[in-house]
Amino acid sequence: MRLLILLWTLPTTLIGMLAAGVWMLFGAKARLAHGVVEVHGGRFAYWMMRRGFAAMTLGHVILGFSAARLEQLRPHEHVHVRQAERWGILFIPAYLLAGLWQGLRGRHIYYDNPFELEAFAMDALVAKTNTHKKV
Repeated sequence: MRLLILLWTLPTTLIGMLAAGVWMLFGAKARLAHGVVEVHGGRFAYWMMRRGFAAMTLGHVILGFSAARLEQLRPHEHVHVRQAERWGILFIPAYLLAGLWQGLRGRHIYYDNPFELEAFAMDALVAKTNTHKKV
């Protein structure tokens, strides 16, 4: 079953691998972590951060600002990995269309995007879990 999921996600992951390769040409570093390729640093990371993004998931590839930031964002980004596994080749168009639909309705294209709302729910769960651990 895992092989089928990898194949279903492969087109999106290949786009991620292409982006990762370009990032690495400009100084980024890559590592395999929790079943995905994480790429961080380099010139594109600073460009991404200046535009308000700390990370982006493309299939089984996560591009991020720094290794430390990727570690913080890992639960959120892994929601997107699972979404890519569900949606396969349709993930990128579905994500973009969901944001566009929110924009056309006068809502925020990112914060009201259903794909992001699912990931934000994970953020809230992690925060709640971490709060309980500290008590």
